[in-house]
Amino acid sequence: MASQGERKRFVIIGGGPGGTTCATYAARFGAHVTVVERDIVGGAAHLLDCIPSKAMIATGGAMSMMKDATEMGLARVDVELDFEALRSRITDIEDRLEASMTDLLSSQGVRLIEGTGRLLSANDVEVTTKDGGTELLAADVVVLSTGSRPRVPDWAGVDGLRVLTTRDAYPPPELPEHLIVVGSGVTGVEFVHMFNSFGSEVSLIVSRQQVLPGKDPEVAAVLEQSFIDRGVKLLMGARASSIDADDDGVKVHTDDGRVAHGSHVLLAIGSIPNSENLGLEAAGVETDRGYVKVDHNCRSNVPHIYAAGDLSGRLPLSSVASTQGRKIAEHAMGRHAGPHRHIDYDKAASAIFTDPEIADVGVAEADAFAEGRKIRVTKVPFSVSAKALINNDPRGFVKIVSDPATGVVMGGSIVGRHAAELISVIALAVSAGLTVGDLVESLFVHPALAEVLGEAAE
Repeated sequence: MASQGERKRFVIIGGGPGGTTCATYAARFGAHVTVVERDIVGGAAHLLDCIPSKAMIATGGAMSMMKDATEMGLARVDVELDFEALRSRITDIEDRLEASMTDLLSSQGVRLIEGTGRLLSANDVEVTTKDGGTELLAADVVVLSTGSRPRVPDWAGVDGLRVLTTRDAYPPPELPEHLIVVGSGVTGVEFVHMFNSFGSEVSLIVSRQQVLPGKDPEVAAVLEQSFIDRGVKLLMGARASSIDADDDGVKVHTDDGRVAHGSHVLLAIGSIPNSENLGLEAAGVETDRGYVKVDHNCRSNVPHIYAAGDLSGRLPLSSVASTQGRKIAEHAMGRHAGPHRHIDYDKAASAIFTDPEIADVGVAEADAFAEGRKIRVTKVPFSVSAKALINNDPRGFVKIVSDPATGVVMGGSIVGRHAAELISVIALAVSAGLTVGDLVESLFVHPALAEVLGEAAE
């Protein structure tokens, strides 16, 4: 361990949002920081999943907007997807973001090692570099942020050609003629929207009786109707049980005897933590289903070993991972001398980049009623918004959940254009303990979609 007056030695295994944020903050606080990353600086889940998917969705959105040009008073414009140009665009975005993060680490004096790290003991990390060499690092603080990977059941037979995981689909080897998506969670519905926008026929296998299980039923209903209007086939209440694939296409069998036929199938059924071969047992780190068990400071049962991001078993969001990384650096470097705010995961905002977009934060209406909590719910449709009519997109609504006694904003949901941006206002209200009155008294821009937030708060 570092003696008094010596710089604390941080070894961070995994250079995703959690690891890199922790590295930059710890370095600013005076620590000697080493980051070990085997794939891509910035995180595989972030730069190889999240960013490419949003880039593809943006391209699909541009295509849809051009196709709808006549409704905006323009002559019809025909558009065609350039698959190779899209692939090049995604690669360029990934390269630029990785270079930006690498430069930031370098500017903070962080040492970056390309390789794989594992714990030999609670304070010793062995790194196997990409050239096959090894290096032993002594650590006063260890941060584990190795992320996760797509879950693949034994029956799936993933080949990367016809049967795809999410990592095979940014973009896939070829544009599917008919894509079958297995899984109707956040990732699954984004893929449905994405490839439908590109012109593919799409079928979605939904294991429950609504898409987005766990989300507000009113929110899910808007998305389901949008899918139906766009020709998406929904197989409700079905679980995929096996896949047959050949040169002509795929067949997805469900547990109730139905069979979906398509050209390709994509699995979007969750993820599993990258905790194998980390040496967790050697260091005495406790896990639960592969996730590192952490406290409110993201600290494991071994006091100087922390976990951030997907590996921590908390919300699998890049924003959450980054916040965890900052909190870890502050805690490990003694910056929490007085009272401080722990991460409140229940107040994390999230978004789904479908069409229309979906975003929520805090207490959900259905959950509150199920728990018997007293709440006030107000909802205003975007159809009353001048800006929504100008945009030719009046779909969706703003819903705000508040405390009926105090007016404090407890949560909210938004369905509609730019929901991912607009939810930030409600997220700030939830985090800061603002009231609906505070939102009503805010002078929003006119005409703007944000005006509906004030109306929903009334």
